Amino acid sequence: MIGLLRKRRSIRKFTSEKIAPDLVETIVEAALRAPSSRGINPWEFILVDDPEILLKLSRAKQHGSEFLKGAPFAIVVCADCTKSDVWIEDCSIAAIIIQLTALSLGLGSCWVQIRNRPHDDKKTAETYVQELLNLPEQIKVASIIAIGHSAEHKSPVLADQLQFDKVKNNRWS
Repeated sequence: MIGLLRKRRSIRKFTSEKIAPDLVETIVEAALRAPSSRGINPWEFILVDDPEILLKLSRAKQHGSEFLKGAPFAIVVCADCTKSDVWIEDCSIAAIIIQLTALSLGLGSCWVQIRNRPHDDKKTAETYVQELLNLPEQIKVASIIAIGHSAEHKSPVLADQLQFDKVKNNRWS
């Protein structure tokens, strides 16, 4: 696992190559195996490979979602907020498992934050995605994970660049 974490980088440029169905199945299985509080599993996953929908999702927010139009595949990570008070945490866990699984399969990925982000002056990014995908009212959107074959190379972050000052022992000071 540490090897994957050492290699993981946000990839925003993808080749046009489609994701093989067996790789999609493995990513979905990993998402469905994600732990959740009390085993409630409030998360829901919308698999998107339709270029038209990906283009529309790339417009979900003002900044930071445009690269979705170049991704061959994305997973919208959402949850039934009526099932769990920690649906956000459960979705976050599932999303990072999706990303690490994609990396383990030789794919690149990038998280697109949707929750608490604006689409424009009148609508949230979440409302935009809910309307676009015809989601029921209780289904809240946490993020979108873009996935594809990487068209860019990013070097790993070196160990000496890690923020070890963020680690405390036993107490803050």
